[in-house]
Amino acid sequence: MAVSKQDRRTKIKKRIRRDISGTQGRPRLSVFRSNKEIYAQIVNDVDGKTLVAASSRDKEVASATVENKIEQAALVGKAIAEKALKAGIETISFDRGGYLYHGRVKSLAEGAREGGLKF
Repeated sequence: MAVSKQDRRTKIKKRIRRDISGTQGRPRLSVFRSNKEIYAQIVNDVDGKTLVAASSRDKEVASATVENKIEQAALVGKAIAEKALKAGIETISFDRGGYLYHGRVKSLAEGAREGGLKF
């Protein structure tokens, strides 16, 4: 029987999380992509705490006029980078959450790099 998209993504996500985990010195940038929105959060897995979060539903991102969701994802990446730098976070591990590094996920990562995060 064929594996559903959700099961496939969960399997990939577990494989990624086996190798990547967030620490105090190098927290994890986790990405969640729905059909309509995109969310990113920087997590310290040792303490189990979310340090910084940004999404396409935030006021500064939602109020910006963009043509498509790829540009919106880039704005979310820049927003999370700005918040992370204010919190004293410069280096992170990128967790694509089982999604392909393509399209909106790639745009978010490039926006975070432009904002000053290193990964």
